[in-house]
Amino acid sequence: MSRTYQPKKRKRARAHGFLSRKKTSTGKRTLRNRMRKGRKRVAL
Repeated sequence: MSRTYQPKKRKRARAHGFLSRKKTSTGKRTLRNRMRKGRKRVAL
């Protein structure tokens, strides 16, 4: 049986990266919340 998770950096960045978060209103909210909390990494 093969592993189900085959990680790809580009696909992950496209889905969860800073620019994709910035595009949507909910993504912007997520970034804002993480910045407010003082996260070292705001997005991928």
